[in-house]
Amino acid sequence: MLFIFDWDGTLIDSKAKITQSMQLAAENMGWEPLVDHLIHNIIGLGLPEAIQRLYPAINDVERAQLRQFYAENFIRLDKKKSSDFFPLVRETLAELRNKGHHLAIATGKNRKGLDRILGDLGMSDYFDATRCADETASKPHPLMLEELLAHFAVLAEDSVMIGDTEYDMEMAMRINMPRIAVSYGAHHIDRLHQYKPELCMDQFSQLLEWQKLK
Repeated sequence: MLFIFDWDGTLIDSKAKITQSMQLAAENMGWEPLVDHLIHNIIGLGLPEAIQRLYPAINDVERAQLRQFYAENFIRLDKKKSSDFFPLVRETLAELRNKGHHLAIATGKNRKGLDRILGDLGMSDYFDATRCADETASKPHPLMLEELLAHFAVLAEDSVMIGDTEYDMEMAMRINMPRIAVSYGAHHIDRLHQYKPELCMDQFSQLLEWQKLK
């Protein structure tokens, strides 16, 4: 089976870092920072799409400057403390790999950012394939999932998308791919129920029990 994972909020506990980076970027621009929950709502989108939702009225120059400030802040904060995997993520991924399953990433991060953090974690070659928002369509468009299915030559029904946001659930639903929601990420689990996930996980290792039933 092909297991496709979101990154931020699903495997990695980065919500606070993303939120702080965007708030600091606003301060760099001389603006009042947005409250936390507004930023939580855009986690999972590509950065251009996230900025457009947060600041729809700004011009192209401001948009580019805000994007640069965000990236600089995130890298600086990431150097202070590496992002932490949620409990039992490493162990669960290792067991899925040992069972012969394919592992992939579908993320709103850009390619440079994902490659950097995978390198920092010593996992550059850990996943069989990855797709980032700056090299395909941003979530909730399902293009990155379609590209991963084509890469592995598997059908949607032989795969599963695991994520923490409505964007993850929606893009999987659009192509009738099974989906699993996690309750500890950026979007409250109540928001994900409408997408009819096969499982709502409070702990990442529950994925192993689900896999045994397949």
